[in-house]
Amino acid sequence: MRVKDEIKQNAIIEATVALVNEIGFASSSVSKIAKRANVSPATIYIYYKNKDDLLVSTYIKIKTCLGEALMGDFDPSLPVHDTLMNAGAELFNYITKHRELFYFAEQFANSPYSDLVEKAQIEAAFQPLFELLQFGIDQKIIKDAPFELLLAHLYHPIFNLVNPRLNPHFKATQKNIDLAMSMAWDAIKL
Repeated sequence: MRVKDEIKQNAIIEATVALVNEIGFASSSVSKIAKRANVSPATIYIYYKNKDDLLVSTYIKIKTCLGEALMGDFDPSLPVHDTLMNAGAELFNYITKHRELFYFAEQFANSPYSDLVEKAQIEAAFQPLFELLQFGIDQKIIKDAPFELLLAHLYHPIFNLVNPRLNPHFKATQKNIDLAMSMAWDAIKL
């Protein structure tokens, strides 16, 4: 049995993201991904069972990294408002710096491949956020609404704003980030 190499595995993930963003899921074969990653197709099968496993694993890794970025300066001892606003700013910054990962994740989330993901794996990366939202609800700071609705108003506008395909003229300046987060807060606060 061959030993797994983290550098090769990262190269495979980077090649998967790049190729899917260029030519889509259907056209991105294991052999094309291997060629882009500068590894043999057999190497990919050391890390992943098949193409579906590679795509799902890539998505989970991206979402986990996004969760880590969102939770970067996450401090639940701060007021709920401040913590949620800081997390939103972190999200803006992460997506702006990693647009290729964002594009892949957006495509994946809107594809049939998303049905292959165990939602609990993704949600684990965001657990502190869910706990803070519940605390905010319990303390009557934010609206008592399902998390999906709160998140849709709080963070999903960020996905739209930083997508140059949808908003080519939006500039993620600190002023615009603060304004977007303030508007998001207004939507969920009591």
